[in-house]
Amino acid sequence: MVLFLLLTFPVAAHSEIESSFYTGIQEAPPSDISVWGDGVLPDGGFNIAWEGLSFEWPLYAGFRITNWQSETSGWGLDYAHNKTYPIEAELPPGYSALKFTDSLNTWKINAYRRWPQQFGDVTPYVDAGVGLSVPGVEVTYLGRQTFEYQLTGVAETWLAGASYPINDQWSVFGEYKGTYTSNSVSLRDGGTLETDIFTNAINFGVNYRY
Repeated sequence: MVLFLLLTFPVAAHSEIESSFYTGIQEAPPSDISVWGDGVLPDGGFNIAWEGLSFEWPLYAGFRITNWQSETSGWGLDYAHNKTYPIEAELPPGYSALKFTDSLNTWKINAYRRWPQQFGDVTPYVDAGVGLSVPGVEVTYLGRQTFEYQLTGVAETWLAGASYPINDQWSVFGEYKGTYTSNSVSLRDGGTLETDIFTNAINFGVNYRY
């Protein structure tokens, strides 16, 4: 329903709809982990160093669809398959897994601003968005495992990039994309694990306009 409204309102101002696919190199700086109230995991806090492993399966990638309601502004929906894996040697004692196995998935509604053909055929653009973090959670401590998708909190994103046309319908683009997620994970034995994660990515992709 949200996507339908984004792409159809206001119809009179509709200029074009654009679908985009991207991949690239994505990493995440270390973040603090807090755990409390669990029947098995001890209460406490520690720091985890993350790595993106962008080109290991499943790949880091994303998709978005944008309604450019004028030549310069638009709204859209963005899905990203972000990746955050701990450096295994740095896991605290007792943990055999603490990661977002099938990615730190984010769904966001974004606002876009572009400057058509600002540099010859090159069109720079910026974006900001807000939505939800829906990771595939995997936490294993002394054999007790939490392993499921959860809606864990808010996701925010910001980016800047530029596109270059191939023909009237296709274009290519490159961009920097930053993402913030606030994650409150419900553990199997009644506890809570919380962490705020930032990711940074250099993306390359293709757009199709129709």
